[in-house]
Amino acid sequence: MRSIVISDGSDLAGRISRRLGARHVRYAVREFPDGESKITLRGKIQGRVIVVKSVHPPVDTSLLHALSLIAKAREESAEVIAVVPYMGYARQDREFLSGEIVTMRVLGRLFRGAGASKVIVVDIHSTAGLRLFPIRTINVTAIPALARHVKKMRLRNLLVVSPDRGGAGRAKKFAAELGAECMALEKKRDRKTGRVQIRTKDADVSGRDIVLVDDMISTGGSIAKAAQFLKKHKCRRVYVACTHALLIGDAKKNITRAGVAGIISANTIPGGTSVDVSEAIVQAIRP
Repeated sequence: MRSIVISDGSDLAGRISRRLGARHVRYAVREFPDGESKITLRGKIQGRVIVVKSVHPPVDTSLLHALSLIAKAREESAEVIAVVPYMGYARQDREFLSGEIVTMRVLGRLFRGAGASKVIVVDIHSTAGLRLFPIRTINVTAIPALARHVKKMRLRNLLVVSPDRGGAGRAKKFAAELGAECMALEKKRDRKTGRVQIRTKDADVSGRDIVLVDDMISTGGSIAKAAQFLKKHKCRRVYVACTHALLIGDAKKNITRAGVAGIISANTIPGGTSVDVSEAIVQAIRP
């Protein structure tokens, strides 16, 4: 069946369409003075449709665009696959404090209601959130692609570090790709203030090159704290490898000031570096 890829013309969508041999239909957005969006497709659609749209900042606007595109595609196609490389709201997968809304459950209903047959994401912050979706979901990983990029850097006495214990599994997989050692720092975040503290008492990192591994960087607070801690313990160079480099506000500047030599990220959102994850996504698209 001939496939059609609908996107805003992102690098990742272009690569996906070329790998599939699919026709690439772009769309235009007109924004009214009140912030309302008017979306117009720039081509006809038929057959299997793959909508490629990350739910990145501004998150609510991106989400509405994604749902609108899926709904329009569903009018013309019996199969609509939603490729959402970065899924906003993934941190809201449970009720942490009394009265909080589990927004990921709401998103699951919205994607189903819009007409998505399947949702494909990349290194979602919490896979628990995907279990709340009433349609099929696939979480692919950028770890092998990011690790291949790091391998070319020829780092010295490499140590892979997770900025917290929650990401220890990710760091372990990353280290396995490189044949390197790994460790996880102990972090505590205040749920109300967002303040982060590193509670690891000691770390034998002296003279070693470090790659801090995370799924996403938003404000960069956790990464900056981790980098400062590692620098204090006499490590050599610190790099960051993440799938989604949101880098809100002064995040990049603050991370650099903390001693990070470079940020390696995937092309899941606009502005990401050149680490391409289209191959993993296409494998999930194909039956």
